[in-house]
Amino acid sequence: MTAPSTFGLSSEARNLHWLLTNLVEEVPGILSVAVVSSDGLLLLSSDPDLAKARTDSGEGARTPGAPAVRAGKRAGPRGSAADLATVVSGIGSLTVGAAKLMDYGQVRHTMVAMDEGSLFVMSISDGSLLGVHGSADVDMSVVAYHMALFVGRAGHVLTPELRSELRMSMENTALENKSTGSPR
Repeated sequence: MTAPSTFGLSSEARNLHWLLTNLVEEVPGILSVAVVSSDGLLLLSSDPDLAKARTDSGEGARTPGAPAVRAGKRAGPRGSAADLATVVSGIGSLTVGAAKLMDYGQVRHTMVAMDEGSLFVMSISDGSLLGVHGSADVDMSVVAYHMALFVGRAGHVLTPELRSELRMSMENTALENKSTGSPR
């Protein structure tokens, strides 16, 4: 994982970046992580330029349906970190709607198991979500435990002001990368 720049961010924002980095580094099999606001905007990502990584890995020339590989492991969802955010937001919205329909209370977490990977979505606070994309061999209980730790530590500091700061940071990073042509 390329560590995102935290220069100029508040201590709360730097702490969230550190928690995210720690989550990815502590749990074997995690491929990418995204924190998404209640309105579906990407606030934090473990890999803000998956599109560049996938292009560099030769994804464009791969056989349809074949897994993308970068240095011996999958590179993450197609396209970019924004794609993971979109999927996380969509799953979050769908499960919240299902919970309301069934009248069983709030959704705490969702897991999607696929042949070659897993996706975990956990509520943080006031509609914000934590999404984790893992490899097929990731230990689901370890991922859930570490996600719960992240949520417990991040939930109380994820204020509207901090969400706005994180969103601006993501937009600025994207603009910088676009203007310089660098992945990060």
